[in-house]
Amino acid sequence: MVSTTTAAEQAGGKGLKANALGLLSTVVIGVSSTAPGYGLAATLGFVVALVGIQTPIIMILAFVPMFLIAYAYRELNRVSPDCGTTFTWATQAFGPKTGWMGGWGIIAADVIVMASLAQIAGSYFFLMFGRDDLAGSRLWVTVAGCIWIAVLTWVCYRGIEISARLQFVLLAVEIVILVIFSVVALFRVYTNHALSTSVKPQWSWFNPAQITSFDGSTSAAAAFSGALLLAVFIYWGWDTAVAVNEETREPEKTPGRAAVMSTLILLATFAIVSVATMAFAGVGTADKPTSLVNSDDVFSSIGSQVLGGGFDKFLIFAILSSAAASTQTTILPTSRAVLSMAAYEALPAKFARTHPRFLTPTWATVAMGGVSIVFYVGLAAISNNILADAASAVGLLIAFYYGLTGFAAAWYFKNDRGDTIKDFAVRVVMPFLGGAILLWAFIETLVANFDPASSDTQISIFGFTVGGIFVISVGSLLLGILLMLVTQFRSPRFFTGEVLNRSTVIRVLEGDERRMLTPAMPDSPSMEQTVIPPMTEKELQEDEARGRDER
Repeated sequence: MVSTTTAAEQAGGKGLKANALGLLSTVVIGVSSTAPGYGLAATLGFVVALVGIQTPIIMILAFVPMFLIAYAYRELNRVSPDCGTTFTWATQAFGPKTGWMGGWGIIAADVIVMASLAQIAGSYFFLMFGRDDLAGSRLWVTVAGCIWIAVLTWVCYRGIEISARLQFVLLAVEIVILVIFSVVALFRVYTNHALSTSVKPQWSWFNPAQITSFDGSTSAAAAFSGALLLAVFIYWGWDTAVAVNEETREPEKTPGRAAVMSTLILLATFAIVSVATMAFAGVGTADKPTSLVNSDDVFSSIGSQVLGGGFDKFLIFAILSSAAASTQTTILPTSRAVLSMAAYEALPAKFARTHPRFLTPTWATVAMGGVSIVFYVGLAAISNNILADAASAVGLLIAFYYGLTGFAAAWYFKNDRGDTIKDFAVRVVMPFLGGAILLWAFIETLVANFDPASSDTQISIFGFTVGGIFVISVGSLLLGILLMLVTQFRSPRFFTGEVLNRSTVIRVLEGDERRMLTPAMPDSPSMEQTVIPPMTEKELQEDEARGRDER
């Protein structure tokens, strides 16, 4: 049976595997994508350096825009369950150019953070086997990091279900060890067996009115915005739960629920671990800070002191598994964003190809791994300082595309506010507030990062010396604009709104409705749709078995 449809109606026909994930699998992917262990290890020390003992309240306050934006994702996914997420939704709300930049924001942030993930994974791999000498070698850490990216790119290429099973294992190991670490740290604090600088948790740590700059070098507003974006970076990643929407059961409902649930789980995890870590190590004073302040690897500095007796190896393994989980789940959403952009002719058509057996993006997945390796090697060849600045720059890119998603939801639903106050709140008010908070943090932090003293590296441009964080973040967005102009010249149909617009109906088909779409000819606005016969009895039994396992 053959029928004709427009290119814009190709949703559900990108070749991804339908019904592969349930709610639990999607929540696991959402939580593990944030890499709680890695995020805290790499970022907590910098948050403390900005706001000191007010770090726990920053972790809670950073949850607020994340929770608000999670509702934006949920509501937009309900009406438009496309794996392009921000790219698709911003295009439908604001037009092709804004949508393209939203997709680029996802790609740029993910590529940049892969360098930091690879660095942590390479270092912790050697620490796991007691090779501190190799863990301190830039060359060997870079080699191990590149291998790490290549292996996990292969896992993502092999299929979404294999990826989900691996995530179960990695997340379980990570969360259990982080909980043990927190319990032991607090036990040592309250039994007076912690460091001499330790301090018992106090309610003042959770008072937002007391937020000030820890060392007094910046204003309270700049310290707050910078710390907030760093904390947003720690939370970042739960949106992967929505990026796999075309591969979940009930794609209009499950991904959105998983996104909201993921943020709640992360709030509890980050609050507990940050309080335990600060209590054990203390922060000291601006003149005499503890080892926790400005540490780019918190757990390696105090892990052995908390657990001791060789048990710190478990913490090392937790961070290693965290980096592995996040590397894998960074490749997943990026490849699907690229797949969606290519399917709607916003990128070259080859990136829309999927594997006929594994039902995963082929060119998009391989390209993500390859570009990440090239970018990582390039930064590592310069210095470790530029790697640190790259990790910090990711926060600005996250605020950019998360905030854009919030504004897209508010604008998309401005004439479809629902029948109740609750509908209006979750569709318009909450997403807009989330976007506004992130926009403020973006502008405030961008201005602060222009100061070269705010970065580990200083770069001279046209006689002006600016911070490396500013150059990487702004440079990546400018590169996106340049690439968009090139793409507009080569693929004009997307930018005229012909392929994807507000009236495009996005629907993911399941079960008997599964279908494949053949690519549209470049000079034709239509494509053929081939309907696949209903699932066989064996396929139905296998699908039911997966559902039982998931439950």
